[in-house]
Amino acid sequence: MSHPPQIKVAATYMRGGTSKGVFFRLEDLPERCREPGQARDRFLMRVIGSPDPYGAHIDGMGGATSSTSKCVILSKSTRPDHDVDYLYGQVSIDKAFVDWSGNCGNLSTAAGAFAIHAGLMDPARLPRDGICTVRIWQANIGKTIIAHVPVTNGQVQETGDFELDGVTFAAAEIVLEFLDPSDDGDEGGSMFPTGNLVDDLDVPGIGTLKATLISAGIPTVFVDAQAIGLTGTELREDVNTKPELLARFEAIRVAGALRMGLIKTPLEAQSRQHTPKIAFVAPPKDYVASSGKHIKASEIDLNVRALSMGKLHHAMMGTCAVAIATAAAIPGTLVNRAAGGGAREAVRFGHPSGTLRVGAAAEPIDGRWVVKKAIMSRSARILMEGWVRVPGDSF
Repeated sequence: MSHPPQIKVAATYMRGGTSKGVFFRLEDLPERCREPGQARDRFLMRVIGSPDPYGAHIDGMGGATSSTSKCVILSKSTRPDHDVDYLYGQVSIDKAFVDWSGNCGNLSTAAGAFAIHAGLMDPARLPRDGICTVRIWQANIGKTIIAHVPVTNGQVQETGDFELDGVTFAAAEIVLEFLDPSDDGDEGGSMFPTGNLVDDLDVPGIGTLKATLISAGIPTVFVDAQAIGLTGTELREDVNTKPELLARFEAIRVAGALRMGLIKTPLEAQSRQHTPKIAFVAPPKDYVASSGKHIKASEIDLNVRALSMGKLHHAMMGTCAVAIATAAAIPGTLVNRAAGGGAREAVRFGHPSGTLRVGAAAEPIDGRWVVKKAIMSRSARILMEGWVRVPGDSF
């Protein structure tokens, strides 16, 4: 019996922030994968090695975590005043689907660097030395991201001394600006889809919880750690080894998604694992990070833990960090209360791997809160480049 050979597709494996993924230029994809649809989804799943009932991604490029089962497609932008269009796919680990419902803030960093690496930038906009401003159109959510990428001798400067908790080695700093991060699109409607800073969220099997439901960076459901029997200082093993606790978080996430209007039935949440995120907050408290680093309460404004694709994240998703900073800037939200209340334009929070500082300034305009920009620093570098191979009949 004969079988079709493998095909090879030009690809680059990159780390961006505390995530990593497989990056493609749109023009390098197989022709039938250049448009959204089943062929593209099946191709990306085969690249990553999903669905994998063993949860290991042995036969693919994925790392069997939400931080490492990611794919990115970039192309020259078709929009005025933008350099590239950036499309992000979160590949499910054990189920056969790709979630296109949101962005990855960490890989947004690598998208800026990849735009230069891949020759997608107008040469006239690329300095020989200095900072290259890459104007990114985030196609999943229809938002603009500005990446300030260091350049040396006309190439991305990847090495440096910028340290990021959750990443082992230092690298060059890339500053990201998320413009108008609140969701004004058709799906969520506004930054606070319910119109409230805090909602009474009815969760089947759990009861009523106070929750802040916000669409900024990524739709996120915030709850108080104490209300669900936690401290806010938990590490991955404290949550991910407890199936009953994970099931409770998923129930809260589904209830939040319904209340935000992101889904119409609970069943829809099964194929929409990437959004909304679920996070729990607590006032600052000493703890020991996963690296063994001691985090003092005096060093942070609050503690935050967030789940991604059903598991506690090892650090913090970049888009969720935008949601944290935005909510912290608005007096009255659960995030703002955990940080001590009052007005603020930046917040430093503790997460399982350490701390992160994110800036966001909010102001009330015509009776609603508006955030024009959120800013944070990350880093990115190429891990491997060449071709990825997949069986020719897999998509």
